[in-house]
Amino acid sequence: MITEQQISQVIGSTAVASDGGKLGKVGEVYLDDETGQPEWATVNTGLFGTKETFIPLAQAEFSGDQVRFPYEKATVKDAPRVDDESGHLSPEEESELYRYYGLGGTQPDTGLAAGGSDRPERRDADGDGVFDDVQGRTVGHDTSGLTTDDAMTRSEEQLKVGTQRVETGKARLRKYVVTENQTVNVPVSREEVRLEREPITDANVGNAMDGPAISEEEHEVVLHAERPVVQKEAVPVERVRLDVDTVTEQQQVSETVRKEQIELDTDAVDRNR
Repeated sequence: MITEQQISQVIGSTAVASDGGKLGKVGEVYLDDETGQPEWATVNTGLFGTKETFIPLAQAEFSGDQVRFPYEKATVKDAPRVDDESGHLSPEEESELYRYYGLGGTQPDTGLAAGGSDRPERRDADGDGVFDDVQGRTVGHDTSGLTTDDAMTRSEEQLKVGTQRVETGKARLRKYVVTENQTVNVPVSREEVRLEREPITDANVGNAMDGPAISEEEHEVVLHAERPVVQKEAVPVERVRLDVDTVTEQQQVSETVRKEQIELDTDAVDRNR
């Protein structure tokens, strides 16, 4: 059986038939008008999920992310089509669904979609000013019209808060090329001429006397130097990918709710004076 606390989990879960066939996604949950218990679920079936089918929740079981129904897939597929746009089933529509699913002994209470605020219409079939549901136990009189029972019902609106997943933006990776200047210090060497003088000694006198005594002569030395040479090579330096982190934060939700208040007002005469 599906409870009120499970409604938010049931909506959007996968509906599964008794024969194991997947029926589709649960779209809405309808509540019993008097008890507030989950009574009907709508499942998006048909081609591309274009058909909305009503299935009773009385014997359904919720486990994990699936809702299992005690009906075969073919049975659910051929269920009466209800074009409901008001979020509320009429008594005739609900009776037809009860008969189809073999729940004829159940008294329909006009299901209300979860989150709705409509109340069931109270009836006075014989027009005697007494609601049929309190016939035979009436002791009070509603000054605004019909007679009611001996108690007044105080109701109030309550907030039922959930979350909805919406798209807030997109993030993408884009690679592009930029140009920048790099400066690198490169050590280079060069040859420079240095003039060396040595005196005539016994060791070099032979070389010194080789050749004419007086003559003109040239000696030449080739000088070398290093110059920087630049080459470029493309190398991989890192891998970049997109990842998503889920951050949970608290948000305050404010909404106006109505409450009924009951006060005592009497016109009785104080006879002790």
